[in-house]
Amino acid sequence: MKFNTALIVAGAILLNIAGSLCQLEVCGQAPLNNKIFGGEDATAGAWPWQVRIHIACNGNQCFCGGSLINKDWVLSAAHCFQGLSASGVVMYFGRQSQSGLNPEETYRGARQIIIHPNYNNPVHDNDIALVQLSSSVTFSDYISPVCLAAAGSTFAAGTKSWITGWGRLHSGDTENSDILQEVQVPIVSNSDCYTAYGGLITSSMICAGIINVGGKGPCQGDSGGPVVSRNGSLWIQSGIVSFGGVKCDDPKYPSVFARVSRYQDWITSNIGSNLPGFVRFNNSGFRSSLNLLLFAISLMFSIIPFTFSLYFSS
Repeated sequence: MKFNTALIVAGAILLNIAGSLCQLEVCGQAPLNNKIFGGEDATAGAWPWQVRIHIACNGNQCFCGGSLINKDWVLSAAHCFQGLSASGVVMYFGRQSQSGLNPEETYRGARQIIIHPNYNNPVHDNDIALVQLSSSVTFSDYISPVCLAAAGSTFAAGTKSWITGWGRLHSGDTENSDILQEVQVPIVSNSDCYTAYGGLITSSMICAGIINVGGKGPCQGDSGGPVVSRNGSLWIQSGIVSFGGVKCDDPKYPSVFARVSRYQDWITSNIGSNLPGFVRFNNSGFRSSLNLLLFAISLMFSIIPFTFSLYFSS
């Protein structure tokens, strides 16, 4: 009996690891993206994890962004969904244009929305949410998941990052952009960000922008979307669009994002299986599936003798 139980436990652990390895084989790859600098219309398929989210809110239509993290889940911002029902959410994948044809596009409803239990509305701390799709999506060059920054990741000031979304192009605009926009901005240190805002910035946030220049960053309608950095061939999501200054193009204020690496445990505990591809990012390199594979092999060889010890002790 003990032998069977141990085998079941060992099998469950190894299957979970195998699922994570499979995710790392596909996450963060954008074969149609050859951009080096931005601030312009994105080409179709350049950001295959980008999600456009339509939300029924108070009789109106609200818009947010999100990122596909596996075939069944989207990562977004908590403030997009607070007090709203999953039944009013529609997510679009493979979209480039709001009004034109998107031949690679598909869409899904939401099965459930999970808002971080410690989300703090006044200051947008822990501004992160998970949205489960009504049914799985199929990956392609135009629809695929992003890698997520693993716990312990560091994004030093100046790290090149990309923000994408269909939000307004300027703070005075009344309409969102028709074409998916992309812009490259550097990471801003939390200390400089804290100074710019006179407080408000916590260790669960990460900032990006060009202080004293402005004009480059997310605006209304971009909330929940990803900020990503490339390391080698992989794109890794460091943050989720959360908030900015009173005017989104105010040069005094960098944009503020939920720091993805702080939420690895929360994300994995809520998703449970088929985990996203978590990659530890730092300015000198990254650790990915090779490290996880070595860990899996090591764990397997530690489980086998443990299993047999249970069997022979019974």
